Amino acid sequence: MRRILLKLSGEALAGEKKTGFDEETVRKVAAQVKELVEDGIQVGIVIGGGNFWRGRTSKNIDRTKADQIGMLATVMNCIYVSEIFRSSGMGTTILTPFVCGAFTELFSKDRAVECFLKGQVVFFAGGTGHPYFSTDTGVVLRAVEVEADVILLAKSIDGVYDDDPNQNPAAKKYDEITIDEVIAQNLQVVDMTASIMARDNRMPLWVFGLNEENSIVNTVKGSFKGTKVSVGTDNI
Repeated sequence: MRRILLKLSGEALAGEKKTGFDEETVRKVAAQVKELVEDGIQVGIVIGGGNFWRGRTSKNIDRTKADQIGMLATVMNCIYVSEIFRSSGMGTTILTPFVCGAFTELFSKDRAVECFLKGQVVFFAGGTGHPYFSTDTGVVLRAVEVEADVILLAKSIDGVYDDDPNQNPAAKKYDEITIDEVIAQNLQVVDMTASIMARDNRMPLWVFGLNEENSIVNTVKGSFKGTKVSVGTDNI
């Protein structure tokens, strides 16, 4: 792999607390990403905002405003995780689709690629910059824009199942499934908008459990235990 985009959930970074940050968890992620960067792999990261805010659960706030709060939650997450990465010896840049004063830089493909070529980890914060789009859509959009080889989805479960494994012990795990099957069965690997964008732009998705030991490095280096969501014959 030359360039990957890693999607982390905000809840996963909060650990057992479910809100805020768990520094030990973030440092484990940082150690794995550092190993990849030292091997010459270019790494972009998108982080959800669910450890601070899930706008769709609020019925008393205008949807646009709720989504804006969620975008800002992803910015906070990226600032925090970026600083942990820096203290671990990596260079980082945070790009947003809207101006955040001196906190971040404004996104452009040219700026992102420039940072990749310098060996920096690039954080794509703020989603798409528009309401009604999730960070799922944001990660696929950025992956397509910067020509990533694959999107790695680090989740709380270890792959894609035909039913919720937390509710159904008999749920079947897929080793590989096509994006068309994901869409047809509404398996919600990512939301429907993101699924269609991944299909139309032939962007493969690899889903795995973040909490498994060294799971990010193992996924990239060939010991993959999750689910590969394929989009055609040109997959990795």
